[in-house]
Amino acid sequence: MKTGVIIARFQTPYLHEGHTRLINQVKESHSKLIIILGVSPIMGSRKNPYDYYTREKMIKKDHPEIIVLPVSDHPSDKIWSDNLDSLLRGVFPAEQFCLYGSRDSFIPYYSGKCETVELPEHGDYNATELRKQFADKVFDSQDFRAGILYAYYNQYTKVYPTVDVAVFRDNKTALLLGRKANSNKWRFVGGFADPEDAGYEAAAKRELGEECGDIETGEMQYETSARINDWRYRNEADKIITLLFSCEYTGGTPVAQDDIVELQWFKLADLPQMIAAEQTNTEHNGMLNFIINKYLKTL
Repeated sequence: MKTGVIIARFQTPYLHEGHTRLINQVKESHSKLIIILGVSPIMGSRKNPYDYYTREKMIKKDHPEIIVLPVSDHPSDKIWSDNLDSLLRGVFPAEQFCLYGSRDSFIPYYSGKCETVELPEHGDYNATELRKQFADKVFDSQDFRAGILYAYYNQYTKVYPTVDVAVFRDNKTALLLGRKANSNKWRFVGGFADPEDAGYEAAAKRELGEECGDIETGEMQYETSARINDWRYRNEADKIITLLFSCEYTGGTPVAQDDIVELQWFKLADLPQMIAAEQTNTEHNGMLNFIINKYLKTL
């Protein structure tokens, strides 16, 4: 008799009734059952918040007799299928297998040698909605607090990408700088890139509009990049790296908005003195010096 194999993700905070019905249905046809858990290459995300070990323990708590194994995601369906077959043959060389999945499962992408069976959905269970139900719940338990630590320590250290914009006018002799409410020092306008941005140039254009209003400029030109010693991340492992773009002002009236409270044009030739007098944002001084060295000597 073939060994039953359920291939799924089980990315939920608990085994819901649909999971239980699926497991029991496969058990009715097979004396041996294996669950293969898909493993994402991303360490912790909204779609894949639980790592393999957490999901294995969840399954084993209710079904200690089930063998649970991991299979890593792969961009090639063919290679993923071969890896799955190799995993099963390597662990159980004398077995034959029947692979089970639901309507929206792995089956259309599988090209291996094992038999596949598509099972009907067991109730209206949506893993995304189940995760959302627990996403903002806070529990007063040591396990909950330990889980938060586990989640954060099992993530890759992150870089947060930002964009800054050097807006020139008067044949690159003047530069537009902004000031925030919590500081009296001048800085480039800019902000965090969004996942919806088509690229960093688009992010720079969007941030410019959000902080300076409906002004007209030429195309964004990449200048340089720099790690920013932002006070919010100064004592964190995660850091900000910004990309500096420049563009030529062509029209409109700059209006300070969003978190910028004041905008002002400055002569490029005056910037070295402003930096020396500590009138500019320390975090941006490296990029300001880059612009000075590149463009002031060409005037």
